[in-house]
Amino acid sequence: ILSTGDELVEPDTIPEPSQIRNSNAAQLTAQVSAMNAIPVYMGIVPDDVEQTRLAIEQALSKADVVLLTGGVSMGDFDFVPGILQEQKIEILFKSIAVQPGKPTVFGFRKGKYIFGLPGNPVSSFVQFEMLVKPLLYALNGHTHKPVQLKLALGVDYVRRNSERRAFVPVTFIHTDGVIPIEYHGSAHIHAYVAADGIMSVPPGITHLKKGDLVDVRSL
Repeated sequence: ILSTGDELVEPDTIPEPSQIRNSNAAQLTAQVSAMNAIPVYMGIVPDDVEQTRLAIEQALSKADVVLLTGGVSMGDFDFVPGILQEQKIEILFKSIAVQPGKPTVFGFRKGKYIFGLPGNPVSSFVQFEMLVKPLLYALNGHTHKPVQLKLALGVDYVRRNSERRAFVPVTFIHTDGVIPIEYHGSAHIHAYVAADGIMSVPPGITHLKKGDLVDVRSL
């Protein structure tokens, strides 16, 4: 597990202006541990090409799967995809049509696998559940079959942008059906504290009515 970004500090450090706590590493460590896999946290890597290249090589030498967060979108310091190509890692995709988690990168080299996950914590959490978890199970010889439910929606649901498939945290506690949790974007990881599952909203859908059946992946 690697985290990239000059703005990051560890959770026990009080952030200064322009800094944020590195929640992704703790979050991914917990997700990996819950699968009885062994997390190896290798720290925060600054926004520097050479240091990032070295950190990725060290991680690939120590682990079967590398989970790197940040540095994968289109910003000035988002150079991870280029480094992976330089290191002869075969990249299978660099973007997926989902929200959250569009700038997710996946590649492999000589039996080693690497995910470049977005830096926003909700994106990294959700894409771990959707992509990383099935791979880790497969590497252990286990066919991962998450609990997929068809449930009635307890309220009307509306979204503006429908170009991508949306993954929305929901709770099961209401008798009327699943209820989307108040959620303010991919930085709002606290919303998932109360989540029982993730609702999938297909692309092209902007409105769902109370009582409509929706696809939900149980957490």
